[in-house]
Amino acid sequence: MPIAVFDAIRGNLESFLGGASVDLVPEGKGEKGEKTTINVVVTIEDRRYLFTARRETLPFTRTEESFCRELLTAFSALYSGFRQEGYAAHFRTALLASIMDITVARSLRGDHRKGFWPIQQLIQLLKNLSYQRYEGKPATTGFIVHRTTPAELRRLLRYRKHSLIPLQPAEPITPAFFDNPLTYRFIDGTNLFFVANIQMQVTGIMRTGGGAMDNDVERLTNREIFSLVRNAGSGAFAVTVNGASEIEVMITPDKLLVRRRGVWAIFDPDIVRSFLAGSLDGAAADDLLWTLYALSKLRHGTVVLVYDRGVRQLAPLKKGSVGGDDPIGRLLIGGVRGRSIGELKAAGTLLRILSSDGMTVFSRSGKLLETGFIIDTSHAREVVTGGGRTTAACAASFFGKVIKVSQDGPIELYQGGRLVYRFG
Repeated sequence: MPIAVFDAIRGNLESFLGGASVDLVPEGKGEKGEKTTINVVVTIEDRRYLFTARRETLPFTRTEESFCRELLTAFSALYSGFRQEGYAAHFRTALLASIMDITVARSLRGDHRKGFWPIQQLIQLLKNLSYQRYEGKPATTGFIVHRTTPAELRRLLRYRKHSLIPLQPAEPITPAFFDNPLTYRFIDGTNLFFVANIQMQVTGIMRTGGGAMDNDVERLTNREIFSLVRNAGSGAFAVTVNGASEIEVMITPDKLLVRRRGVWAIFDPDIVRSFLAGSLDGAAADDLLWTLYALSKLRHGTVVLVYDRGVRQLAPLKKGSVGGDDPIGRLLIGGVRGRSIGELKAAGTLLRILSSDGMTVFSRSGKLLETGFIIDTSHAREVVTGGGRTTAACAASFFGKVIKVSQDGPIELYQGGRLVYRFG
């Protein structure tokens, strides 16, 4: 029965949607929800089923809903291929191992009339490469997949001051593509990328311009590559294996599909923007969220509070400061207190501040109020438990919006003492 088989992927899908609950029931036996619910009717073997995903507080984005629709189409097709009695366990195994990869490939192909196998083959090769080491270091590489004509692509790269080394004839991406170590030692996915068309034929190598990503946050979050993808034709994307052995797929306008620790997740800035709406303006929210993603890649933990009350009310919440109240600490903090998120990011200081111990507190206007802040958790209205950062995040979220980055990578959003979303 499709519902029983669906249970095999329930956990992965809930994780992909940031902790939302998902369900599949016969149509007519489930209720459609409001704006924080995804409702999709899918036909499986001539029977109609209702898929629902529910998440409190944060509405789903269009990207999340589109991904769910692609997944359900793949689920229906796979289920129909395992109709013989006695093959349920085979299907669950195949489903658990492959359906997220299939959904990612379907999402990237664009034209649904065409096959997705060339994209799926590239993803599989990159999955294998993400486990590979060369002289003790992780293998890294990158591809920009364009959907423009070669002439338009050359004009785009010249305009953005990047150089292109053409490859003639084009080299198809085959299972033997990474046999040469230069493909993942020389092409690093940061400054050098393979350029390929949608048929997965490599047509050249691109080197980014010298000043394209000189800011640490811009470099770690591939801002220049996102800009290229936005201008390289509808449905263009870039994909890398990074230094943390993760696969990052960059899609327009600024979404990331990330394969981390063997599981696909989506980093959709619209989710964080929705969470911070009314607490920070758009530019400050963007600077903050991309800096936090950079910390997640670097595996540096942090806790950020966007305080929703007056500065004078902050003092009673303070239990202490990291490193104490020594003169050097006062001097360093005094030099950045009162500066905006945008100013700190542009100066290259924000990443260093957030990677330091303790909580960082911003006002609703985006000004830095405190850093290295240790909150007195007794002010929380409810008992909170967990590790140090989790306890601090839960307690602080009674006084504003809180974003926590764990040292092993996950990004979590807290509000009113509760975890409301989790990425990675």
